[in-house]
Amino acid sequence: MKQLIPVTIVTGFLGSGKTTLLRSLIEKRQSRRLALLINEFGEISIDGALVRGEAGVDDQVRVHDFPYGLIAYGDDELFLPTMQAIAARRANVDHVLIETSGLALPTAIMEMLQSPELAEDFILDATLAVVDTPLLLSDQFETGTGSDAAATVFGQQLEFADVVVLNKIDELDDDALLLAETRVRERAPKVRFLELAHKAQLDIRLALGLRLHQPTRTEHAHSYTPLATMPGPGAGVLAEQGRLNGHAHSGLAAHSHGLATHKHFHEQDPGWLSFVLRSDAPQSADKVRHALQEAVRLEPVLRSKGFIRTSETGQAVLVQGVRSRVMISVDAVRPAARRSELVIIGYHASRTRVAAVLSELTGTAWR
Repeated sequence: MKQLIPVTIVTGFLGSGKTTLLRSLIEKRQSRRLALLINEFGEISIDGALVRGEAGVDDQVRVHDFPYGLIAYGDDELFLPTMQAIAARRANVDHVLIETSGLALPTAIMEMLQSPELAEDFILDATLAVVDTPLLLSDQFETGTGSDAAATVFGQQLEFADVVVLNKIDELDDDALLLAETRVRERAPKVRFLELAHKAQLDIRLALGLRLHQPTRTEHAHSYTPLATMPGPGAGVLAEQGRLNGHAHSGLAAHSHGLATHKHFHEQDPGWLSFVLRSDAPQSADKVRHALQEAVRLEPVLRSKGFIRTSETGQAVLVQGVRSRVMISVDAVRPAARRSELVIIGYHASRTRVAAVLSELTGTAWR
């Protein structure tokens, strides 16, 4: 019987830090030969470009882009042939990593991995859900306080995860981490275990090779130390310690994931929109930041990302925005872009109004 290729799905809502986490895993991959499938809800691939920048010219890491759509959903004609091509070169692939769009559920990929076309070559290793912890604690995912549509997608991503990675935690104290764990458990009590990503870094042993979906009994089980998941003042030992042992995978059976839940979200809610705004004029990073923050105040923009061209540096300048938190940094590897391009993702967001705000506050034309 041939060895099945393990697949790890990385899911998480818009701006949770999935791509940054993937880049750190590539850096720590040691001798692993990886195939990465990067899915984005937009017509240009920003995340794929960032991952390629991390991989460089390393031919042991191959990146496949799936822009403008939802990977493995019914209208995706690229996923199956891409996976079959990976299987055909199985001698050169140790692990497959799939990053879903921030608006997709992992269940579509789960179903495809169990299909006759792929089940003899691949097996799900684990599903990781990356969480923007400050955003979780800000109540933005509570129904009735922000976008109910965002809360629904976020909750379903957690529901189908094996591992939840609390990201962007470096300025949070232990009490905040305990509260974040409580909120995750309330939404997804069946999550196997939680991990902390300090500076968007995760031990690769906690991400790859977990074997959480092996269909047959194995002969070993790992031990674990009986500690609370999130230490803090007055924190006690959890009553159910087994949920901390994410590596105790003996005897797990193949299972179904409620496949009806991953129907294309446009069929249920057409309000999610993605569009690209471009400008040929040199930009001021500070003005772009201020303009995007103002656009979020006026329009329901949840995510902005892209590269801008400035007169301040000859390198590419990366823009990463999650609601009103906008970070702009120089990419030391990529040369300056020929033009500025920003992907804007929002719920019923007006392209015309966002373009007008950017044009007015930067003093340049955005279309």
